[in-house]
Amino acid sequence: MLAPRGLGTLDPHFAVAHYDRMVASWMHGALVRFRPGSINPAEIEPDLAERWDVSPDGRIWTFFLRPGLTFHDGSAVTADDVTFSLRKAATATTSAYAGDFAVVRSIEVLDPATVRIALEYPVPSMPGLLANYAGGFIVSRRVEGVDPFASGLGPFRLASQAPGQMAAEFVANDNYFRGAPRLRRIRLQFVASLAASDLAFKAGEVDIVEGAQDQAWIDRTRVLADTTVDVIEPAEISLLHLNVTQKPLDDPRVRRAIALAVNRPELVAWRGADLARAARSVIPAGYLGFADGDLPSTDVAEAKRLLADAGYLNGVKLRTVHTQNPAMLGEIQVVQAELRRAGIELDIDVVEHQTYHAMIRKDLSAVVHYAAARFPVADTMLTQFFHSRSTVATPTAVTNFSHCAVADADLDAAHDDPDLERQLALWADAQHRIIAADCAVPLLETLQVWARRADFDYGFAFKGSMSTAPLLTEQSHFAIR
Repeated sequence: MLAPRGLGTLDPHFAVAHYDRMVASWMHGALVRFRPGSINPAEIEPDLAERWDVSPDGRIWTFFLRPGLTFHDGSAVTADDVTFSLRKAATATTSAYAGDFAVVRSIEVLDPATVRIALEYPVPSMPGLLANYAGGFIVSRRVEGVDPFASGLGPFRLASQAPGQMAAEFVANDNYFRGAPRLRRIRLQFVASLAASDLAFKAGEVDIVEGAQDQAWIDRTRVLADTTVDVIEPAEISLLHLNVTQKPLDDPRVRRAIALAVNRPELVAWRGADLARAARSVIPAGYLGFADGDLPSTDVAEAKRLLADAGYLNGVKLRTVHTQNPAMLGEIQVVQAELRRAGIELDIDVVEHQTYHAMIRKDLSAVVHYAAARFPVADTMLTQFFHSRSTVATPTAVTNFSHCAVADADLDAAHDDPDLERQLALWADAQHRIIAADCAVPLLETLQVWARRADFDYGFAFKGSMSTAPLLTEQSHFAIR
């Protein structure tokens, strides 16, 4: 039983919020998967595909399905379902992850158990594209979009969903190819506030609860009897994306003033040392291709001087559309106070979380505060957030909220170069260009926090989850009950 705060969709290819991706990981499978408890791309392993071949040039990938796979309604999983799912994931009208598949030239069925994927160029993150956390989920072609109770093939299937989506129940899929789950039922109960979820957990009404990304919450929860607090990877990096095409942000002096006004050590102290670290680039530390960005230190006086030089003697006023998510809202309010010291007034227009996602993707906010974790290779996050073809409100949109284009040449060259050392150098150059242009201001890297009953065992060491939320598998169980 869990008590998170919100579920937006049961379509895995529109699962953007981590609760939605969490549920998708229970209900669906993918050709490959991250080893449970790990976010290390070197530990990606077979899932629905029992094996795969790669051509010498890295452009042709052939996947061979396990025999006997079935969906929740008992129908067989075929290569046709796989091609349907991946084509759906690659189409903007049917997926939030279409931009990730821009590298894919074709997806075709070779026989009922074999799928071939051809790429425009080789990419180091190809397995991650097909893994179990974003666009890689496989759904039933026959019932997708019609019957969420039957479209999946994961260890748990949807049993019921309450009106208004305030609760959902999942039951064990005894035909799951890895074996019948040890958990027989999961009740997902949505609550309106952190206080309500805390009370439910303390009262024993729920067994797993999302924690606040707050040091005080960790400290007081760790001392509860029979409770384990898990602080897990990946860190979500939070950035302040600045639309370089809109006034006054089209002036690089204004963008640099914002970068100089932000105080990362202050943000870390506010968030807490157990779960936060200062961002050092526009992608998280530890990603393949990460390069320390040599970010400018806080300098309020210089920020004011730059604003005056740009003609804003009385400072500037900016507006951001922002989610009501408590962790993110608290962070932007700290940033708001830091910017105010430099004469930068940031008005925060708070909206419901799903509305926030819709509005920022329509380019309705010149300043976008966004926290994200992606497949841990530099190319993925840099391309999605900073390549011009990923610019929001365009046909190939992903999440380039800043309209940044300064790193296009580096990213394209890295795509075309199969030599890893040269790719690393190009990705490093891309990060330096993005930071020099202040397309986005790096803030924090924040880990994920969950609490559970001490007698609950995930079935693996819960060190990380690409959905940033609990992965429940056929091995998850209670040790005593």
